[in-house]
Amino acid sequence: MARLTEAEARQIIDTARACAEAARAETLAHFRTAMSGDETKSATAYDPVTEADRAAERAMRAILANERPNDAIMGEEYGRETGISGLTWVLDPIDGTRGFLAGTPTWGVLISVADAGGPLFGIIDQPYIGERFEGGLGLARLLGPHGESRLATRAPRPLSEATLFSTFPEVGSPAEARAFHAVAGAARLTRYGMDCYAYGLVALGQADLVIEAGLQAYDIHAPVAVIEAAGGIVTDWQGEPAQDGGQVIAAANAAIHAEALERLQAALDD
Repeated sequence: MARLTEAEARQIIDTARACAEAARAETLAHFRTAMSGDETKSATAYDPVTEADRAAERAMRAILANERPNDAIMGEEYGRETGISGLTWVLDPIDGTRGFLAGTPTWGVLISVADAGGPLFGIIDQPYIGERFEGGLGLARLLGPHGESRLATRAPRPLSEATLFSTFPEVGSPAEARAFHAVAGAARLTRYGMDCYAYGLVALGQADLVIEAGLQAYDIHAPVAVIEAAGGIVTDWQGEPAQDGGQVIAAANAAIHAEALERLQAALDD
């Protein structure tokens, strides 16, 4: 893990917040308006991208070029820029573009800072609601229209009493879907379509699990930082670090993580 002075950590946090503010302005200018027209990135599936995605990432990159010129950047829309500091900013200007286009307030802006060991600090920002989840570098808090509260994940409870989130009922491949539904079938409540907001709710202590597959690194870096700062666990379906994306399980605590992981792995082995 990078050794940061208190001043360096503060500068990183301040820069991340400035990026979030810039992205808020750009995304809200397009949200629920005729300006939010989209195109798809894929010829075989609906994978939308909007001008709001691009404008938000450009705004964040402009701030980083001024405030953190030696850091690397990895963004969903404009790819990678190399750096020399050992730190990388991982940007997803709109996580949940389908929700954005549908007018639901479950999409968000994801911003994180990572070193070679993984995410150090992350922000999950929902501009329309005005809620910002921050985690890492000594912080674990929610800032929003109702004030500030500390993030803390739920205490252990059986899977039979748990709330589980995932973005798509299909989850991933047929084998991944079967494994997911082996967990969902045992949970008390399963909800879909929450995008990155689901991870914020786990950090806030409102839910127990998020299980997904087919993620990219920019989808999960910020949630890893936020949930781990709040006391939770984020791994892949083999229990290994999840910051590279792929199969992800985010859990409120070690007990529910272990129970869900056992069911996932047993279903994959069948």
